[in-house]
Amino acid sequence: MSKVCIINVVGLTPELLPYAPRIASLGPYQNLQPPIPAVTCTVQATLLTGTMPNRHGIVGNGWYHRDSAEIRFWQQSNHLIQGDLLYRDVDTAKMFWWFNQHAPVRWSATPKPHYGSDGSKVFDIIDNTECHLVHQLGAFPFFSFWGPNAGLPASEWIANATAIVLRKNRPQLTLVYLPHLDYDFQRSATPSMERVAEVDRCAGVVIDAAREIDAIPIIVSEYGLVPVQRSVSLNRTLREHGLLSVRNGPFGEMLIPGDCVAFAVADHQVAHVYVNKQSEKERIRSLLQRVDGVAHVLDPAEVSLDHPRSGDLMALSDADAWFNYYYWMDDDKAPDFARTVDIHRKPGYDPTELFMTSKARALFRVAQKKLGFRYRMDVIPLDATLVGGSHGLQNRPEQSPLVIGPDAPGDILQFSNYVRSLLGK
Repeated sequence: MSKVCIINVVGLTPELLPYAPRIASLGPYQNLQPPIPAVTCTVQATLLTGTMPNRHGIVGNGWYHRDSAEIRFWQQSNHLIQGDLLYRDVDTAKMFWWFNQHAPVRWSATPKPHYGSDGSKVFDIIDNTECHLVHQLGAFPFFSFWGPNAGLPASEWIANATAIVLRKNRPQLTLVYLPHLDYDFQRSATPSMERVAEVDRCAGVVIDAAREIDAIPIIVSEYGLVPVQRSVSLNRTLREHGLLSVRNGPFGEMLIPGDCVAFAVADHQVAHVYVNKQSEKERIRSLLQRVDGVAHVLDPAEVSLDHPRSGDLMALSDADAWFNYYYWMDDDKAPDFARTVDIHRKPGYDPTELFMTSKARALFRVAQKKLGFRYRMDVIPLDATLVGGSHGLQNRPEQSPLVIGPDAPGDILQFSNYVRSLLGK
């Protein structure tokens, strides 16, 4: 029975391959057409199940939970994926892929902070690899995994950790997630190609370890990032027309989704629009379709998103635009979490978390923390125009995701069956 190592190089596209010689040396590529939205959680679920989001249920990086009237992003439970998973009955090491908690795999590692009752947070990982990764490599560089300092150290750590797991445990199937291209390709419309060379070196570390245990290295990517020039505030449009409900308080204005006539859950270039008053649905469709930067407002079934978790309408941006989650009309009334890295409380994806208002402010907040004072790490700007790249749509072939492997298919729905055939399943 063969071994396979799937290296998920997020953001890798055909036009970037010339800057990634180790990856390109593995062979010719096939373009993949991702589902909509072409975002991490949705694409990974499609790769692992061979089904579209209307079947596996991962309709975005986050969605509205109608039963509790809450918007939740970046949940980690594997139980959320509906359907038959690629790694069923396979000795698998799952390294930093999403939906890692409670996954039916033999070995895994995933980021997971500890949360104190006083609101404090201690960064850590869950290490179920039997390899004592923190002891061998030092603490996982959490601040380079996401936030203003996101960069190479996180991908290097993950690559080195995966190499250790490969050599010690010799998994039949290994899944490794290298996020490096996600950062500067969102920060800038013209990122340096050195970022591609850097992630190529990380992939090379994994490729070498995979070959040592006779595992077939497979490269896959989730989406391609494209330059953007505009950010669109769908929730502000809905609020201007009296369709949004917010509560003002000591920590700023808070969105109350269950009381809204309609609201948008923004996720890069796609937004789920939830309509609590169905008689207003067509008026809301017409209203949003007229917003500058909106390309289409569709019924979910038109993009294989007809699932109970989806919005009642799907908004797709123009190719050079993306959707922000902002719902306040005055920055002085923005919720306190808006100026922090807070991926779970924000009712939408926020790429401005990759930027910082000033290093001096950040150092001052760190000093407050060390001295034992109450503090808020409010260093994230409220300026959506800073963002230079985005994703979520289906792009031109040269800017689309890809797969590299022996006789790899060009159909993303065949990926899981393809890997199973390589494994001899």
